[in-house]
Amino acid sequence: MQLPPAVQRQIEEQADALGFTAVKRATTALSDAYREGRIAKLPPAERTAAYLVTRMPATYAAAHRVLGELAGRVPPIATILDVGAGTGAASLAARAWFPDVAVTMLERDSTLSAAARQWLPDAALRSADVTQLSELPPHDLVIAAYSVGEFGAPAVRRLWHAARVALVIVEPGTPRGFALIRKVRDELLAEGAHMVAPCPAETACPTVDPDWCHFAARVERSSLHRRVKGGELGHEDEKFSYVALAREPVALPPARIVRHPRHSPGLIEIESCTPAGLRTERITKRDRDRFRAARKAAWGDAGIS
Repeated sequence: MQLPPAVQRQIEEQADALGFTAVKRATTALSDAYREGRIAKLPPAERTAAYLVTRMPATYAAAHRVLGELAGRVPPIATILDVGAGTGAASLAARAWFPDVAVTMLERDSTLSAAARQWLPDAALRSADVTQLSELPPHDLVIAAYSVGEFGAPAVRRLWHAARVALVIVEPGTPRGFALIRKVRDELLAEGAHMVAPCPAETACPTVDPDWCHFAARVERSSLHRRVKGGELGHEDEKFSYVALAREPVALPPARIVRHPRHSPGLIEIESCTPAGLRTERITKRDRDRFRAARKAAWGDAGIS
């Protein structure tokens, strides 16, 4: 998964104008802050450039994978509110699944929203801090990608009240990120929300600490991305936790694969979350059809039948 080519070109042009040394220095500071769960203190131009080069592709990939769970499973989406929109990564991902959707981006950082304006010129942009708003304008789909951890779980009810069809929340795939997602999941299900993904049921989460539920989206690194990160691989895996909830019930998958399937000669082991709890299946070649399906199964997919 990678950003649309036109967006990638614009990002590289901006990074070139700032200078490689400055972007690399800011990227290191941004990565350290992200791992530690804090906000990097950097000059706005450097912080924005570093985010565009490294974090925006990852956010886009995670949001794209999550939003794909809604396509065709919820009522038609005509309007989207992207809360804590940053540089517009989630809104771009939404447009990939819902091409004609009208987008409203809510972002308090004017430098980030100015960047988003470049590739989403027709989106409505509102400069505001969600923690200072008593209510949000209703939209069919409300998205909060990597932003609830910044503005706090208490604001999530306002997000849900603004969602006419569905709400999607994405956070880092860390124990802390998952703890926040699980808290939001439990509270909103208790208020009458219905599960869309990733859970195959609306029962209590079977994941027990210190384990945590998370998934991954593969991000294709650009040449500039590899250089500033000092990496040799042409890709990286963005780990994320998420929940997608809807106003009306939807058909749920029979299971969700929650780990990379383990392959050995003649045997595939798949760990899934099911309505009955966590389950590990050992599928052998003797079961030809299921073995063939298991060979294609991936972490995050619906379980095999």
